[in-house]
Amino acid sequence: MKTPDDALVHSLEDVATRLRIWSIRATTAAGSGHPSSAASAADLVAALFFHAMRFDPDDPRAPHNDRFVLSKGHAAPLLYAVWAEVGRLSHDELLRLRTIDSDLEGHPTPRLPFVDVATGSLGQGLSAGVGLALGARSDGVDARTWVLLGDGEMAEGSVWEAAQMAAHERLDHLVALVDVNRLGQSGPTVLGWNVAAYQRRFTAFGWRAVTVDGHDMGQVVGALERARRMRQAPTAVIARTVKGRGIEGIEDAESLPRHPRRRRVPRSAPRSPRARRTVTRWCESAP
Repeated sequence: MKTPDDALVHSLEDVATRLRIWSIRATTAAGSGHPSSAASAADLVAALFFHAMRFDPDDPRAPHNDRFVLSKGHAAPLLYAVWAEVGRLSHDELLRLRTIDSDLEGHPTPRLPFVDVATGSLGQGLSAGVGLALGARSDGVDARTWVLLGDGEMAEGSVWEAAQMAAHERLDHLVALVDVNRLGQSGPTVLGWNVAAYQRRFTAFGWRAVTVDGHDMGQVVGALERARRMRQAPTAVIARTVKGRGIEGIEDAESLPRHPRRRRVPRSAPRSPRARRTVTRWCESAP
């Protein structure tokens, strides 16, 4: 199996760190939001948007673009940070998250050109992804649909109804990424970090399912590259992650309030942080 080159891995790690920083800064400026849920998925989203996905950032609704559904819609600051990274949003806009006159709501809405589906009601994203994938196939479009789910919503029956339909339709251009950070808002999930259990369930429904360390960029990139090559069945990439990754004091912490303390934050960020401690150190330096 080919191993991703070090330059690519390091570049994507840098992107993931910046996505964490801006997710934290946006929710801190807003005084509300879910920064720890955004932090757990940052590596997955960095590898997806900046390596695996095929899309035109200047024309997000182009029919031949890959589609992305953020089923765990409360991690919206992470999605907004992505579009700031590609230059479609300004960092000043990120710092207006959840304000009355901003389109950057706590959960994504299709008022934004890069959002196809409004999410936030957990358990619905994979169904929407199945619909998008079926539509692409009907139109003869060679585009993939990627859906990021949280492990908390995997307890919803609607997720497994969608999984069954996807396998029945052999939607090999549909990929589900499951962010298994083991924690919901009020406590641990039923399966915790038992990624093998999620893998068995997807396999039983007829999916190709792989497990990865969701913070090992090499593993994540390799899994997404394989997902692009899969045929005859949908793919699930099940990633073991840590809620609050990179944020000292809240990593894997239970029963934390979801609203960070509001405070003024600086309007510039380091461009090349790599070590995990960089996120915490830089954010703590905010006046």
